[in-house]
Amino acid sequence: MKYMSALVDQIASRHATREGGLLPCLHEIQAQVGFIPHDSLSSIAAAFSLSKSEIHGVVSFYHDFRVTPAATQAVQVCCAEACQAVGSRDLESGAPTALGVAFGDTHGTENYRLERVYCLGNCACGPSVRIGDEVYGRVKLDELADLVRGALRT
Repeated sequence: MKYMSALVDQIASRHATREGGLLPCLHEIQAQVGFIPHDSLSSIAAAFSLSKSEIHGVVSFYHDFRVTPAATQAVQVCCAEACQAVGSRDLESGAPTALGVAFGDTHGTENYRLERVYCLGNCACGPSVRIGDEVYGRVKLDELADLVRGALRT
């Protein structure tokens, strides 16, 4: 934990001297640590002469920043126009209930994160879902939970 704190302090002090350095700082911290540790918000705020609330506001505003470690796997539902045209809106709206996890959150027991994405390059076979590194086409909501369970076991 001490190493992480020292690393965050080092990154923050390097970016704090640059105009507009907060976002690059947060991106680098996340790239190095894997997330923005909540405990580090005070030291980031001090480096940038901002309040902890201001840093928290930036981190919570941008959906790319995480305040907890990322799951080992991702389940991504394509929400691009081509997939929407063939039913991904139903898949998108029903996925949180079917899988028991909200978009952007990590499933508590199976350690995967549910994410929206905007094109998996499988437009001709939409709606598409990517589980780990595998892309699945023509996915129906009533098949989603079984598909995810099966894909995460292999």
